[in-house]
Amino acid sequence: MTKRTSAKYKLDRRMGENIWGRPKSPVNKREYGPGQHGQRRKGKLSDFGLQLRAKQKLKGYYGDLTEKQFRRIFSDAERLKGDTGELLIGLLERRLDAVVYRAKFVPTVFAARQFVNHGHVMVNGRRVNIPSYRVKEGDVIEVREKSRQMVVLLEAVQLAERDVPDYIEADHSKMTATFVRTPGLADVPYAVIMEPNLVIEYYAQN
Repeated sequence: MTKRTSAKYKLDRRMGENIWGRPKSPVNKREYGPGQHGQRRKGKLSDFGLQLRAKQKLKGYYGDLTEKQFRRIFSDAERLKGDTGELLIGLLERRLDAVVYRAKFVPTVFAARQFVNHGHVMVNGRRVNIPSYRVKEGDVIEVREKSRQMVVLLEAVQLAERDVPDYIEADHSKMTATFVRTPGLADVPYAVIMEPNLVIEYYAQN
């Protein structure tokens, strides 16, 4: 299990938002930050503060990526032709752990990273155990046959709190998913507002 599993609760409380839209989020009960000073009134954030918060929220959403990992993805998006913010979202959604999560094979992004790491996933018939592996349009992702009766998998498929987005075609009877197309910001079912434009501003100044 990744050392950042507890981050999913810390991040929600730090941001004051239910980042993944989960029913068990601590923010559902209290909307102030963690610690003894969490209930103090929050001052208005500076432009830098807003940019940093947008970056931390987007970075945290995908399993609390390290700064080095996230910066590399941003650099890749910058090198491509087109809207850097849209391209950044597209590259994040092409991560194998993100696709496994979107296909509802696991309940959380953190579980998706572990699921891939432990070798339960195949891409186009070949086992891939690298969560950051970048899938391409048309790739078929499937759960290995001997892993298909895992409790975490069977429970995740039944989750009513989220649906499989239309850029992924999932067949839960066969435990397969096809990455149909690279999504843009409007296509991704984030539970909160993501602002990749602020992430671009943050990196432009830092």
